[in-house]
Amino acid sequence: MRKSRRIYLLDPKELSSETIAVTFAKTSRSPKPFDEIASELTDERSAQFHEKWVIGYGHASVAEHAVLHFALENVSRLAIETIEGNRLASYTEKSTRYQLWDPDAFYVPDELEGHPLAEQYSACCQHLFQTYLEILPKVEKWCKGVNPQEAGESSKAYDRRTHTVAVDICRFLLPSASLANVGVTINARALEYAICKMLSSPLMEVQGIGNTLREVGQSKVPTLIKYANCNPYLVSTREKMRQKSQEITACSKVVNFRLISWDANGQDKVIAAILIRFGDQVDFRTCLNDVANMNKSEKSKFIQDFMEARGKFDQPLREFEYAHMTFEAVMDQGAYFEFKRHRMMTQTVQSLTANLGFAIPRGITESGCEEQYSEAMHHAQDLYHRLAAWNPDVASYVVPNGFNRRVLFDMNLREAFHFCRLRTAENAHFSIRRVSYQVVECIREIYPILGGYLDVPPSETSQSIEEGYFTNLQAF
Repeated sequence: MRKSRRIYLLDPKELSSETIAVTFAKTSRSPKPFDEIASELTDERSAQFHEKWVIGYGHASVAEHAVLHFALENVSRLAIETIEGNRLASYTEKSTRYQLWDPDAFYVPDELEGHPLAEQYSACCQHLFQTYLEILPKVEKWCKGVNPQEAGESSKAYDRRTHTVAVDICRFLLPSASLANVGVTINARALEYAICKMLSSPLMEVQGIGNTLREVGQSKVPTLIKYANCNPYLVSTREKMRQKSQEITACSKVVNFRLISWDANGQDKVIAAILIRFGDQVDFRTCLNDVANMNKSEKSKFIQDFMEARGKFDQPLREFEYAHMTFEAVMDQGAYFEFKRHRMMTQTVQSLTANLGFAIPRGITESGCEEQYSEAMHHAQDLYHRLAAWNPDVASYVVPNGFNRRVLFDMNLREAFHFCRLRTAENAHFSIRRVSYQVVECIREIYPILGGYLDVPPSETSQSIEEGYFTNLQAF
């Protein structure tokens, strides 16, 4: 008898997350349909299964079927970096581009309670927010002067457009203490490690968030995350390596952007991998040697054959992942907060400090607000250094979006296509567009044929963005 195909949902309103996870796990050894397996389970039996197989025998992949949705409100943007530190999760957060911040919407660390600098910390945050609100109408007026109303554009749409541009510029003043909301969708396996990282954080706020996530999460997955605790390895490594790094002499010049390393034959590897995928009798080395013997014209024609039918929203073939590149970039914190969302990359970011200078947007200067802006930034920079002498982790809270941060990142060519298309778009913030064009320009130099297919507007370059949108990239 021919069996009919069935595709259906296991409803989380009817079944607990742990029961759904066990239902999927049992299909590896049971011929029964999923709904029949689920009907035989109880929460108690599901918990016993997880205790034995997931926790006892380490079959942690089962926990990936238990998915939770967390709503986190009024957490600092500094804490959000750790919250969003897991690759296998989904996040949506309050945007500094499309919302105004209330002047008192900032976090005061518990570590500062009773500290001599506590009042100065709050005063500095208030000063940054006040400056943000005071210069916004001036910058908005300047925006209207340089961006005239378009034909057919309503006054309401025009006001909304220029307001957004002004907010994009003024957001450089917002400190990482700014409070935001973030929605998190994550499976129990990733959640357990996320909680471990939070409980191992040097920040009391992040530790508190980790404890609350564990408590709230256990109401849905009582077994799968109950052993999530502070990880001594993470704590000791952070302390030892911070001490070691301080022994290295700092460079006198801040390097803006550079390509560290790349697969010299990455372009050939992509072509050879595609031949492997669609062939059935050749090995990779033979294909790679064959591609290496092609001239530029032959390679261009070959690449054209598998790229010309690609539509606007089509991802490059997965074989593009065989070409890897490693970059080092210095970008403002606002840009990094968008950059970090590209979690398929490998990213290593230095702590947020006031040591690498801050960017001054051209709109700040030309609207007549540079003096007021710089005064607020220098005020925050001075307090950062005084706080850092006591606790460098807590000091990061007071650092505004406009200060620079160093990031080391590795990406494959497929991820580069996604990143560059998204972050060079006209509606992307100019800070992240600058970084994206720097990546584009490097790729086109090292992989000239494949790089020519990057989906980016031809109207800009990293240099034109620097000249058009910034007065200074590293003011001290």
